[in-house]
Amino acid sequence: MADLEIAEHKETLKQSDEPATVIAAAEHQVGENCLQDLSSSSSVYEHLMFGRPWTTGLFDCQEDRRNAIITAFFPCVTFGQIAEVLSEGNTSCRSGCLIYFSMMLASYSQWIMSTEYRTKLRKKHDLEEGPCTDVASHIFCPCCSLCQEFRELKNRGFDPALGWSKILVQELERREHDQLVTAPQEQVMTK
Repeated sequence: MADLEIAEHKETLKQSDEPATVIAAAEHQVGENCLQDLSSSSSVYEHLMFGRPWTTGLFDCQEDRRNAIITAFFPCVTFGQIAEVLSEGNTSCRSGCLIYFSMMLASYSQWIMSTEYRTKLRKKHDLEEGPCTDVASHIFCPCCSLCQEFRELKNRGFDPALGWSKILVQELERREHDQLVTAPQEQVMTK
């Protein structure tokens, strides 16, 4: 089949010596090859790029240097903070930290747990799975992935360093403040 296409392509080039025809034929062939490549990988691309973009990049660790340093030396602490926020307090920072540390010591399998929480974060905030899959990011760049998740939560108003209970207190204070600041609805007097 490929030999037949090559023969047809050569025949097209022989029929006309004009540069425009030769260029058009070459562009057509290149376009077909690109479409074939895209059709085979389009499902992977669509899977990765579905959702909204992250507010911070995977390798933007310098945006929060304190967190980057903590994560570099104690990734279990950052994971525990993220787990507490994403589980809405059901998993404490201490237990998340212990789980991550235990899995890291046992068989360097902490990526399994951290991948689940990254997926949970993406689904909760409708984020794209890019630039690579959740599994790949936690296997090959675990600290960068944890830092990105930490910054993403912080950018969305859920600072993992505070812990879930303090986040709730802040949210309640913000709501009370909003109610006090909001002007009353327009009132009309009737007889």
